[in-house]
Amino acid sequence: MSIASGLRGRHLTRRLVQLYAGLALYGVSSALLVRSGLGLEPWGVLHQGLAEKTGLTIGVVSIVVGAVVLLLWIPIRQRPGLGTVSNVFAIGLAMDGTLALVPDVDGLLRQVPLLLLGIVLNGVATGLYIAARFGPGPRDGLMTGLHRLTGRSIRLVRTSIEVVVVATGFLLGGSVGVGTVLYALAIGPLAQFFLRRFTVPEPDSDGAAAAQEPDSGSTVVAQGPATGSATLTPGSDPGGTAVAGGTPEGVILRP
Repeated sequence: MSIASGLRGRHLTRRLVQLYAGLALYGVSSALLVRSGLGLEPWGVLHQGLAEKTGLTIGVVSIVVGAVVLLLWIPIRQRPGLGTVSNVFAIGLAMDGTLALVPDVDGLLRQVPLLLLGIVLNGVATGLYIAARFGPGPRDGLMTGLHRLTGRSIRLVRTSIEVVVVATGFLLGGSVGVGTVLYALAIGPLAQFFLRRFTVPEPDSDGAAAAQEPDSGSTVVAQGPATGSATLTPGSDPGGTAVAGGTPEGVILRP
């Protein structure tokens, strides 16, 4: 996939709106997790720790880290898409903008709802921008690229990366707490749920899914106004297009 690839088709406008709405909402949700003070998502822990040490805003750190991770794509031969490059900048800008508007909160009665809202919105955002099919974010691409390069399972690669990221961020002063654990448990099911609902149908699918071979022996039937009825298998796109098991879409749909 190149940056210009995918910039065509009758659903282009919808896909672009989904992409940038999703990336902006991702930044907003990450900022809400910061303001809750109950723990951040794994990469957020690293960003906050680096922000504490450098004096930069957490949004700027997110942009810098995203750019560095993108450079790591070169030796593992990953190709960025429009969504990949947009991810680097849009999330950090939205995050800093939200932090400028939303103050810190005190007390669990305010912190817990803010945490839960941030996690749910993060799931919505993930479903929006991945379903737009403009390429994975830098961090997702690093994960899937290492999976392809090493032959190790997605679960092992993802867990290894996130353990290193969280540990490094924590040592630098990033916030690890109940929110970090809750995010880790909830984001997969949430992203799967919203990805299925925001999937844009392929131009040649005519609202119906092509038959897919099961990946793990189980299927799920999804219905919605955008996709009609589609048989989903873990590792398949609910819009009717096969999704390789090593892609972020395949990872999210995998149980």
